[in-house]
Amino acid sequence: MNCCCHSKEQGEAGCCGGKEKRIFSWRAWVSVGMLAAGMVLGHTGVVPLFQGTVALVWYVLASLPVGIPVLLEAWEGIRKGEVFNEFTLMSVATVGAFYIGEYPEGVAVMLFYSIGEAFQERAVDRAKRNISDLLDVRPEAVEVVRGGAVVTVRPAEVGVGEKIVVKAGGRVPLDGKLLDGKASFDTSALTGESVPRTFRQGEEVLAGMLVADREIHIEVIRPYEKSELSRILDMVQHASERKAPAELFIRKFARVYTPVVIGLAGLIVLVPWILSLFSVGFVYDFDAWLYRGLIFLVISCPCALVVSIPLGFFGGIGAASRLGILFKGGNYLDAITKVDTVVFDKTGTLTKGVFEVQEVQAVAGVAEERELVAWVAAVERHSTHPIAKAVVHYAEAQGIEGAEAAEIREIAGHGLQAKVQGEEVLVGNVKLLQKCGVAFPAGLQGVEGTMVVCAKGGEYAGYLLLADSLKEDALEAVAGLKAAGIREVEILSGDRQGIVTAFARRLGVTAAYGDLLPEGKVAHLEALKRAGRRVAFVGDGMNDAPVLALSHVGIAMGGLGSDAAIESADVVIQTDQPSKVAVAVRVGKATLRIVWQNVVLAIGVKFAVLLLGVFGVATMWEAVFADVGVALLAVLNAVRVQRIIK
Repeated sequence: MNCCCHSKEQGEAGCCGGKEKRIFSWRAWVSVGMLAAGMVLGHTGVVPLFQGTVALVWYVLASLPVGIPVLLEAWEGIRKGEVFNEFTLMSVATVGAFYIGEYPEGVAVMLFYSIGEAFQERAVDRAKRNISDLLDVRPEAVEVVRGGAVVTVRPAEVGVGEKIVVKAGGRVPLDGKLLDGKASFDTSALTGESVPRTFRQGEEVLAGMLVADREIHIEVIRPYEKSELSRILDMVQHASERKAPAELFIRKFARVYTPVVIGLAGLIVLVPWILSLFSVGFVYDFDAWLYRGLIFLVISCPCALVVSIPLGFFGGIGAASRLGILFKGGNYLDAITKVDTVVFDKTGTLTKGVFEVQEVQAVAGVAEERELVAWVAAVERHSTHPIAKAVVHYAEAQGIEGAEAAEIREIAGHGLQAKVQGEEVLVGNVKLLQKCGVAFPAGLQGVEGTMVVCAKGGEYAGYLLLADSLKEDALEAVAGLKAAGIREVEILSGDRQGIVTAFARRLGVTAAYGDLLPEGKVAHLEALKRAGRRVAFVGDGMNDAPVLALSHVGIAMGGLGSDAAIESADVVIQTDQPSKVAVAVRVGKATLRIVWQNVVLAIGVKFAVLLLGVFGVATMWEAVFADVGVALLAVLNAVRVQRIIK
């Protein structure tokens, strides 16, 4: 049940749709004019014939411009078996008002209901349009280099590998690699970051970014429909399909609520008649009690709830998107408000994931330092891990050419095994050497820092020591979560316990666990869930995908994060800022607060006017104004979420 259009066809015939909105204006004015004229004529007696049948015909004609669309919707619902809907309520109330001779009020029911519907639909459209305008910033035309000349085509017509030109101040239309020098980009459309970022030749720039300083050339690496911005748009658009528990409840509630309301309205008319049969002093007036029943029908229309609750969650999703936080559904907005424990992966999540080689220790007689670096780089060149990239970058900076590695095999949570110059080479952590039975100095276990060990031909050859650093907002992330009421913040990592403990101490986190393989992280999450904790896990790597999927709310770092992590997550942080996790919690809580405000407002006001109507205090006018007014206030309150979340 929905107070907006149910389909395109209904929009063309009913109270919604672009064409209908233009027609609705004159319909409303005709009804308003005829209603006002009829009330003046009826009360002043200027036209003696304006009574009885003449008045009935006049008011029927006054109700038709706004009443026909509602009656058509009611009939369409009945044909589909949906007898009990808000259109039926309004139709019954109008017919009843005409039956008892309250012609102006019969017109008012249809008129103000239709006006309320128009305002609600406009508010919904504006909220959706604001979100679409916010995100869909792709240019409609792109300049592409073909045959030595620059031609203008639609982005969808540009193929992978073609070169495009984007002028200063222009928006990047497709994902690609920067071909010349370096340039500054405004990335706020994708990430919410207000500070421009500088990209260098060969680095990837994404559709939606704004070129800040000069004309650039880009080689397209993805087709139009698979760009990063298209993925974001797809996530947001499909988010409305995943309903929060409150949305699912109100749908079920509305299906039961409407027939119950019609039944109660019938009892309001029927019960006094039954009582009059047994009470000598009680005189039953059918028209009076029918009037009270009709008031009950009008005020009980559940539009305020049915429209404003889904709109509240949609508004929250849009507000979060503007901040670089993508919720994949209203259900996750709801779920994040119940989280009491946030568990962070360390590398690439709380830390920058940009490692630098600080020290090289080679075993004399087994390898020289440059040989050790060459072996490790040869194997790590086939990995996308930040540590592997740091080793390869160091080797290139030192002018060390790595030998070719073959038969590479990943040992999850340990490292890599490969053949270099015909001999077996192991590159990874200390656990890899233990697993493969390679002897190593006992002192390695106590070395502080991120270490890559190497063995060749079954003999320990040495290690490379690397350092990572905390992200600038890591401290803010932990403090923000505690301020948001999160009970516990933990860190899980595959790094050695000493390194993880040192990082945790700097962040003020007491629960930090190192030396964990992917299955160890899964086991830890399962233990937290068994203890009754509501867990959100924040990670960025491929090995985080299982725990992201297992947690109550999985949060992935979308900038540097792997595709597997992003696909498994429920929430994506486009900026790679861990502090945005606390913002996501605040967005969820603000959205839920507004949703419950609407529920209390709608039910409270309606219940009060229902009681007044049953006892004969409220008239149809109060019922109509209360119904439309409450619905409009609820919708405006739902839209407000996009303004209060900064």
